Amino acid sequence: MSGRPTLGSVAKEAGVSIPTVSQVMRGTGRISEQTRKKVLLAAKKLHYVPDSRAASIRSGENREIGFVINQLLNPFNAEVISGVVDLLDAEGYLVSILDTRDDAGRQGRQLEAFIRNGRGGLLWVPALDTPNETFELLRAHRTPTVTFLRPAGKEFDHVGIRNAEATATATTYLADLGHRHIAYLGGTDMTFVRKERIAGFQSAMAARELGEGVVWSSEDNKRAGMEALIALRKAHPEITAVVCNGDMVALGACLALIRSGLRPGHDLSVVGFDDIDDAAVATPSLTTMAVSPKKIGRKLARVLLERIRDPGMPMIFSEVSAELVVRETTGAPAGPGQ
Repeated sequence: MSGRPTLGSVAKEAGVSIPTVSQVMRGTGRISEQTRKKVLLAAKKLHYVPDSRAASIRSGENREIGFVINQLLNPFNAEVISGVVDLLDAEGYLVSILDTRDDAGRQGRQLEAFIRNGRGGLLWVPALDTPNETFELLRAHRTPTVTFLRPAGKEFDHVGIRNAEATATATTYLADLGHRHIAYLGGTDMTFVRKERIAGFQSAMAARELGEGVVWSSEDNKRAGMEALIALRKAHPEITAVVCNGDMVALGACLALIRSGLRPGHDLSVVGFDDIDDAAVATPSLTTMAVSPKKIGRKLARVLLERIRDPGMPMIFSEVSAELVVRETTGAPAGPGQ
């Protein structure tokens, strides 16, 4: 057979009309079970796949969702995506994923492509310095949109994390263990998320009269976290504990300690943020602020489905609290007077 399979070729193979094949594929019409099975067998034999674009034009519904995110390599993001895909796949939606890498220009091209191809909805982590034109584009096309981590005003539904609350909890926990010299480690740009997390850290430090604390930058990956902790300890040898911007930075910090012959949780305490799968199975296992990335992904998907099904409902702004999960990388300061 030449060319790709069509409704016509399936109809010919099954010995029925094209409208009959169309009704079987869409699950409509009064078709006998015998005819339905004959059509489905013919479709399977020819490897026929329905044209979702044509179906969406007929129904006015598109069952493709775009997820525009930053730093796909980060396991936290991968686990969020897993939760999103699990729920939307069960609801019959296909998810397309693109990584802006926090580039507003790249983001603009990706969003235009999504709209041009008629996606049914958008999950979106807005890039830094997103221009007004991007928001106007989404408004003009009335694209059902849920922002993630970084809110974009009151025009879009949003799912995020109570960042300041979480880092304040982590910092207070370390202070309760007896740490007096605590640093915040991780992140480079002053994003909405990092700004909130640093604010929570500094508020807890102030509440315990421990000063502002050291804030030390690092890209959010394991190698950078390892190198940053080495530099931090060289510049501030008094530090006995760190609150990290994410689990990958924290795991890198622990690796730096181990390579220096030191023990995380004994010589220096480390708290992560996210509770990715690797946090629990690392050696030593990582104390972290858990937000259950896959669960957040499912929540994101549910909010978007609600918006698609009821465009007129009130805007949803939902933030998830993190839970302190104590494992092996934290403990009381090792030395006297620390």
